[in-house]
Amino acid sequence: MFRSPSHPPPSGPPRGRRFRRTAPAAAVAVAAALAASAALTVPASARPRHPSEPGKRPVATGYGGAVSTVDPYASRTALDVLKHGGNAMDAAVAAAATLGVTEPYVAAIGGGGFMTYYDARSGRVHAIDGREIAPRRMREDSFVDPETGEPLPFGEAVTSGLGVGVPGTVAQWELALDRFGKRKLRHLLRPAIEVAEEGFVVDREFHDQTAVNEERFRDIAPTRELFLPDGKVPAVGSVFRNPDLADTYRALARYGGDWLYEGRLGREIVRTVADPPVAPGAARTVRPGLMRPGDLDAYRAKLRKPTHVSYRGLDVYGMPPPSSGGSTVGEALNILEEFDLAEDRPADALHLYLEASKLAYADRGRYLGDADKVDVPLGELLSQGFAGERACLIKPDEAAAAPVPPGSPDGRYGPCEPARGAAAPLTREGPQTTHLVVSDRWGNVASYTLSIEQFGGSGLTVPGRGFLLNNQLTDFSFEPPGPGEAPDPNLPGPHKRPRSSMAPTIVLEDGRPRLALGTPGGSTIITTVLQILVNRLDLGMDLPEALNAPRATQRNTPQVFAEQEFIDRYGDELRARGHELELFAGPPRGVIGAANALEILRPGLVQAVAEPERRGGGSALVVRPAR
Repeated sequence: MFRSPSHPPPSGPPRGRRFRRTAPAAAVAVAAALAASAALTVPASARPRHPSEPGKRPVATGYGGAVSTVDPYASRTALDVLKHGGNAMDAAVAAAATLGVTEPYVAAIGGGGFMTYYDARSGRVHAIDGREIAPRRMREDSFVDPETGEPLPFGEAVTSGLGVGVPGTVAQWELALDRFGKRKLRHLLRPAIEVAEEGFVVDREFHDQTAVNEERFRDIAPTRELFLPDGKVPAVGSVFRNPDLADTYRALARYGGDWLYEGRLGREIVRTVADPPVAPGAARTVRPGLMRPGDLDAYRAKLRKPTHVSYRGLDVYGMPPPSSGGSTVGEALNILEEFDLAEDRPADALHLYLEASKLAYADRGRYLGDADKVDVPLGELLSQGFAGERACLIKPDEAAAAPVPPGSPDGRYGPCEPARGAAAPLTREGPQTTHLVVSDRWGNVASYTLSIEQFGGSGLTVPGRGFLLNNQLTDFSFEPPGPGEAPDPNLPGPHKRPRSSMAPTIVLEDGRPRLALGTPGGSTIITTVLQILVNRLDLGMDLPEALNAPRATQRNTPQVFAEQEFIDRYGDELRARGHELELFAGPPRGVIGAANALEILRPGLVQAVAEPERRGGGSALVVRPAR
């Protein structure tokens, strides 16, 4: 059994939890598990003695399974799992664990995420919810400063214990593997442990993300120690190692999720949240959080029914509440189904895309929240009757003045029913997330978005553990609505999940996977996924073109925010219709999303696609490349 003076095992035997596999108690079982994990990693003789960055390619086409992530180490991990008999779920979890090493500011076991998964055996798409929950003591006004009666400044809420939700990633991994995996978590953590120990080559993206966070990282003692070695931002081309995270993963492999949700690691997380480890002399106000050990004990990852709409004869599946991704993408597609989007008139199609997004975001703000805690009219929001009523409001040659009011998904739909009421403000969501897609030789497909919210999450590193905690609770609305205003479904509450925009999406054709895609980007996730679908399914682009095309996002705001190439290419025609275009502020400035996707070109032949340039580009790999 694992022993360390600073990291002792949980006291007493684990009680065992729903969807959490407990670790074996005997040392011989641990040794056997570690031996078995070797089958999922590259032999030692084949690994370089010193870490070197694997090459990146944005497109790979071939057989036997495929993967696309933002990071070449994570993609290589997933490919090794596929080559050694693991399935798409195994590869997705292993890649996510590696991203926790190489992309620690967006992916960590201190966060959560959403996954859609096509299970070839049953022929069904499933949704797996690993979203964080608020502590039991959180209330509607928890983000209101009691001294001023005003909402906390957003930056102060982010870098605090108050914004930290109960992490869901580990429970999600165990649920996903229990239902759909072929390998155990303890096996799948080995590649990530090796990367954490041997190190990875710092690229421009890691350097820049660290630099953006440098000021606040210096104010949190364990974060400064880990991510600013020798007090400096790691240089591009240097090697970054994280032995603390390697030890944490090693203990997690031995003890399973109970070590986090009931054991020593959970108590350390709570202590970090309740008493943030601010560096001596730091002037920053870092508020304590409300989390207690019972909140971790209460956490459950959930298997949910995915959202589903039909579009151009295809079946589009997405993530249900508490994510707004599946419902908002689905509603916008239903609205666009009412129109002919001709590929020879792209500006006309993009006008309709922007107007459909505007309407769907109005409804998202009014009706979407955690459906376990509030009433979400999901069936009506995704009904074609409601979409037809909303589509009637779109003028082909004139943009509606935004923000537009929400509709009434009440089951009584007439022609061009005017919308009434006020639009909800767009809540702030960090654009710093990551996404991956995986397919395997059996036909299973995973689309997985994971996050700790902002770049660097809360900024709070659990001392000696090598990972940052999330700030996902800042996705809640910060103050209750005023008298006479419509209810807000996204107010904080005890054990409530904050609304998300994550939109891991799977598209079926005749019951079989055709596309899987997703992206980071906060509230722009929805529009990026929607625009890629429109590019691929309506505008005649192949998948690499659809992913690389310039982007714009309309989230029911007065302005359309766009990348410069989009403005240059379509700005004049869209301004003539009344759209006000501005460069997307980021971060990073002028860049919307960093998507990953795959397409089944024909049975057995798959194309994996990553960004060629955005955020440094991604990494697409296949098991057996096509000639």
